[in-house]
Amino acid sequence: MTETLKPEQEHPAQEPAALPFRTLLYRFLFFDWLFRDVSAARNLFERHAALQHNIYMSRYLPIYMRRWSVLATFDFGLGFLCERGLQATVLSACFFTWSCMTIAGIVVIVVAWIFLTFGRFL
Repeated sequence: MTETLKPEQEHPAQEPAALPFRTLLYRFLFFDWLFRDVSAARNLFERHAALQHNIYMSRYLPIYMRRWSVLATFDFGLGFLCERGLQATVLSACFFTWSCMTIAGIVVIVVAWIFLTFGRFL
């Protein structure tokens, strides 16, 4: 007996469509796409579901902290290299500014992670 496969069963292991590189880079660096907007909920049940989803997704925030820490270290290293090695003060100031901005981003991620992981919600 031969079985005929329906069109949706012919390739059961199909991969989803690939995302554009810009989208992948954005999702690699920024975490807002993981979370739901609690204030957009229409009732108490949706608000609770969105909050529980956000608490569950907060487990990925340490990964983003690590990524931003690598960026801060890389920017600071390039700033140090440009200042000491190349004597390019303007270029080094740009890298030091970016390292300060990434450190501020790390602080935001840490605060969000602490509130979502250890915060007590009603």
